[in-house]
Amino acid sequence: MGSFKGHALPGSFFLVAGLWWTGKHSLWHATRRNKNIGSTRLASRASQRRLEIIESSVILFFSFVGMLAEQFAADGPRLQLYDSAEKHWEHLMNWQHATMYLFFGLAGTVSLIIHSTEAAPLALDRLMLAASFFNEGFLFLYHLHGRSMLDVHVHQLLLFAVFGEALVAFLEVFHRGNIILELLRCTLTLLQGSWFWQIGFVLYPPHGPEWDLKDHNNMMFVTMCYSWHLAFAMLVVSVLYCTVSCVVRSRLKRTPLMEMGLLKPRDRDPESEDEIL
Repeated sequence: MGSFKGHALPGSFFLVAGLWWTGKHSLWHATRRNKNIGSTRLASRASQRRLEIIESSVILFFSFVGMLAEQFAADGPRLQLYDSAEKHWEHLMNWQHATMYLFFGLAGTVSLIIHSTEAAPLALDRLMLAASFFNEGFLFLYHLHGRSMLDVHVHQLLLFAVFGEALVAFLEVFHRGNIILELLRCTLTLLQGSWFWQIGFVLYPPHGPEWDLKDHNNMMFVTMCYSWHLAFAMLVVSVLYCTVSCVVRSRLKRTPLMEMGLLKPRDRDPESEDEIL
């Protein structure tokens, strides 16, 4: 991750995840709110479970890709942790990043098992997601020793989003289906993604002059820029949520009343905890 591409890769992962989660949770919330007029046809329990399985598989795949990139990309450790001849650790920064991807891979694996076999409690997927974000923040917290002032600052700002997201995911263990918590997690995920890209531009600018990493004015600007990223993430989540809600309601208004009445009884069962995936 010690390059522009190394920051753009996880940044892209988090941006895609944030957009996907926003659309998914907005759709499911809209269908639950309009369940009495037949909206379960738009997102049935079976389709939700299939989406969760696909999502878990994608998370597992990209986590595996991230680990491979950290190990076997240029100047990677290639699975060597300690050089016995030179008596020093090998590329610990890459190993830390690979460990971050490992935990997200574990979260994807647990979620895949839960939604494909029902062999574990449903809330365990959120608990593993919270543990993954906490582990990410924990690794980055002790990742900054001996670095320049601006380098430390941009990573410290990242920790606000990471630990905040870990807390939100943990709260979802006990309040599953709470749309406020879900959208807050989406916002922090988008913030993480865009801020990873910003870190790449600050520390490893692909074009233009390099930043002065010891200039206090640069720290002030970067802090203000972080607020802009947060505002942008909130705006994107709000627009997507409103768009999905309007589309769902518009589609339901065009659904013939006779067709709604022909819904199978099981599609109109009272909402249970298992339905809130």
